[in-house]
Amino acid sequence: MTAEPVTTHQSPSPAQAPPTVRASLSPSRAADFKTCPLLYRFRSIDRLPERTTIEQARGTLVHAVLERLFDLPAPGRTPAAAGDLVAPQWDRMVTEQPELAGIFEGAEPAGPVEFLRSAAGLLEGYFAVEDPTRLEPAERESLISAVVDEELLIRGYLDRLDVAPDGALRVVDYKTGGAPREAFEARALFQLKFYALVLWRTRGVVPKVLRLLYLRDAEVLDYTPDAEELVRFERTVVALWRAIEQATARQDFRPRPSRLCDWCSHQALCPSFGGTPPPFPVAVAGADPLRDARSAPATPGADD
Repeated sequence: MTAEPVTTHQSPSPAQAPPTVRASLSPSRAADFKTCPLLYRFRSIDRLPERTTIEQARGTLVHAVLERLFDLPAPGRTPAAAGDLVAPQWDRMVTEQPELAGIFEGAEPAGPVEFLRSAAGLLEGYFAVEDPTRLEPAERESLISAVVDEELLIRGYLDRLDVAPDGALRVVDYKTGGAPREAFEARALFQLKFYALVLWRTRGVVPKVLRLLYLRDAEVLDYTPDAEELVRFERTVVALWRAIEQATARQDFRPRPSRLCDWCSHQALCPSFGGTPPPFPVAVAGADPLRDARSAPATPGADD
């Protein structure tokens, strides 16, 4: 699908949302609650810090390179050009977030070198599944948002949106992890349906394709939603919101152990691992139960 360039569309920010809106939710935080209510509490209510992992930093770096790759003229979007962007983009990231330099503490001496090499390898996976010289994305890293149920602002950042000459939309999401396993695939599709719902509610168009590009294994997963499915999905999102409201009112966020616990940063505080959560923040009582902990949705690639 080629695309005609259009002006980047950004829906109103939470601060500009209609006065009836009293909560906001991103796909990452909604997926947290679906996966484990206690994880949602740790991230959105307790706002516990999480150290960036090498894998998360690599995902963010690859996303940054792919975003800037499309700044180049189409003929110049080559594997070599993408590779040349890796080191400068990493330098920019470390300048903006000096703490990233610490992710290699305790790693082998070749850690930083191997990190950049592995990022370049993921870019090779991208070129194996897509030819960027034939694409002109309409939007990249675009913030979109919509109000559902009159009170809830749902929002997120699209990795890429392609718009065909006939107006058809294709949402593209880059994944730097391995080939999709069932649990991760479900989370990824939940995220894309979230974006599809926002686009449908704000632009009146159901995306024709939701595409996941798994760069490590050079695999493509396409999904085609329809309006009826998005209506059902909207009900799911609203039901999640109400469940979070109830859990907050009761101060009751229970762990839900799963295979994803292996990647959790908060096992030491989780009852499933013998830990004890911190006292429930007093300031949360009577406050907005769904306002995202982050001022913006997750950094691109951070959740891969």
